[in-house]
Amino acid sequence: MKNINDEERFIFQRMVEGDKGAFRFFFEKYYTDLCNFVNIYLNDPITTEDIVQDIYVYFWNKKENIRIETSVKSYLLKASKNKSLNYLRDKKARLVIQNKLAEESETSYEIPVISEDNHRLQEIIKKAVESLPEKCREIYILSKEKKLTYNEISNELGISVKTVENQMGNALKKMREFLRPYHDELFILFLIAIFF
Repeated sequence: MKNINDEERFIFQRMVEGDKGAFRFFFEKYYTDLCNFVNIYLNDPITTEDIVQDIYVYFWNKKENIRIETSVKSYLLKASKNKSLNYLRDKKARLVIQNKLAEESETSYEIPVISEDNHRLQEIIKKAVESLPEKCREIYILSKEKKLTYNEISNELGISVKTVENQMGNALKKMREFLRPYHDELFILFLIAIFF
């Protein structure tokens, strides 16, 4: 750990030994800076926080194997940049898949074969929707399943467009949280492309 200052060296070593207080020190010291940095790439505060939290989870879980060359902050910033670029690359790939699916749906009239994997993913989505609070769930269904615009939802429910936007934001955040454990499921990229 050359070039790392004595204080960080000591605190990092404590963290490697399992001191959660040492980990909390780095979390509280750099969390806001990392969020601001990642959000420059993503321009999406909710996803930004997810990414930064994932970085800290990795930082803690892999602490015994991490080698800090300059400073903990530099390490975390580099990890944040890499994860942000990977996210943007994957997002681009999902958009390509989404566009391809949209094109196929416009030209194909065959009834799709529903595989066991597709049944599994549909069940996961159904559970995710059912887990939403009542108002979030109602607005999500009107938007995603009934294809109503925010203005149409606003008129139907007698609420402001801003409220619809906020509720949809909450719904999508909760859906992402619910789906996170399933990210390794087969065809998960298709799932994300279709529903997000």
